[in-house]
Parts: sequence; C-alpha cells; structure tokens
Amino acid sequence: MLRVVLDTNILVSGLLAPSSIPARILYAFKERLFTCFYTHAIIFEYADVLSRPKFRFVAEEVQSVIGDIKSLGCFIDYSPSIHPMPDEDDRVFYDVAKAANAYLVTGNAKHYPNEPFILSPVEFCGQFIEKM
Repeated sequence: MLRVVLDTNILVSGLLAPSSIPARILYAFKERLFTCFYTHAIIFEYADVLSRPKFRFVAEEVQSVIGDIKSLGCFIDYSPSIHPMPDEDDRVFYDVAKAANAYLVTGNAKHYPNEPFILSPVEFCGQFIEKM
C-alpha cells in the first residue's frame, strides 16, 4: 500500500476548503487509498495547529480528523536526522517519511530539502489519487 506522511498544512487546507485538492487527499486517506504514518509529535502538531482560534475549526471536526489518522494510520518510531532543515519544526515530518519509506505531502516544499519523495498536493494527486 502507498505510504504517506501528511504535513499539517494539508490538514489545515483540507478543512478550510472542502473542495480543494488537500480535502481530496484527506478523503482518499479515509477511503484507505494510502496509509498515513505519524508519531506522537506529529499528532501533537496537528492538534496544536488545528485548534488555533484563527482557523475557527469545530472541535469535533478536529478530533475526527486526528482520530481518523490515529485509528486508520500507522504509528512509527524514528530517529531524528542531522540533515540541515530550513525550518526545524518540520524535521519530524521529514524524518518520519524517511523512516517509513513514505511520501511526504506538503504545501510548503521550500521547508524541506529537495528530495523526490517530497510532493506537493497537486503532484501527489496527479501521480496517485487520480489514478486509483
């Protein structure tokens, strides 16, 4: 099965715009078209960002998305890398993708090294979701 790590911005964009490409990615995950890998740190990041007042997400919706990731996804242990990162807060997503041999789907590719496993939402949908 396809292995994926979702950057937090995919969840934010998917919840903000229900007809967006990130929303399609979240739907594809719920339909089990891929496995989403996570750690405690990633879940904490999701919960922290999605609960920010500026987004005005309904708490039940946030809990539902996070609950889906925890129940349908796959927890993984990893070792932090020493690869230089433009934004250290994003290291965990990069490291988990490497450890899981997964694609990292992000709307902020500039926050990560230029690697073939790092895909934009459009690239990911074009390569995988639209072909399933």
